[in-house]
Amino acid sequence: MDLRSVRTPRLLLKPVTWRDMDDMARLKADGGAFGQMLGGVCTRQQAECEMADDIAFWACHRVGIFTIHENGQFVGMTGIHDRPDGRGFGLRFALFAHARGRGIAREAANAALNFAHDAGLHRVIAVAAESNVASRTILGGIGMHVCETFSRNGQTMMVYESKRT
Repeated sequence: MDLRSVRTPRLLLKPVTWRDMDDMARLKADGGAFGQMLGGVCTRQQAECEMADDIAFWACHRVGIFTIHENGQFVGMTGIHDRPDGRGFGLRFALFAHARGRGIAREAANAALNFAHDAGLHRVIAVAAESNVASRTILGGIGMHVCETFSRNGQTMMVYESKRT
C-alpha cells in the first residue's frame, strides 16, 4: 500500500495514478456524479488532462486527489486540488449514485481533509452551490464553516473553509 493511502473504518483512499484512468473517466462522465462539480462532466480527453494535473499536483504538494474504494470496489473520488478560480486549495468529492446515502462521502472527505492538514496545509476551502444541500451538509458535518459567498452563472455559491495551525 502507498504510504499516502488512507484507511477509514470502511474505506481505502489511494492517490490517483494512471491505473485509475478508466474508473475516473467513467466517474467524470457521469452527470449524476460530476454534474455539479467545477468544470462539470468531462470527456475522456478532459479527464486525461485532469489526471496528468492531479498526478503532478501530488508530486508538488504531497497532497491531492484520492480514489475511494469500498470493499475493493471503486465508488468515487475525493481530495485536494488547486482551484482554477484562485481561491486556493479546494476539497472535492464525487460518488457514483449507488454509493450515496450511506455516509461514504462524509467519511472520505473528512479523511482527505485531515490528511491535507496533517501534510501541512493550514487552510482548505470547498465550494458548493447554495442549492446543493447534500454537499453543504457534508462540508458542515466535517467541521468546515462558510466564510464567503459569490455568484456563478446565477447561482449563489458558498465557500467553506477549514483552518488548522
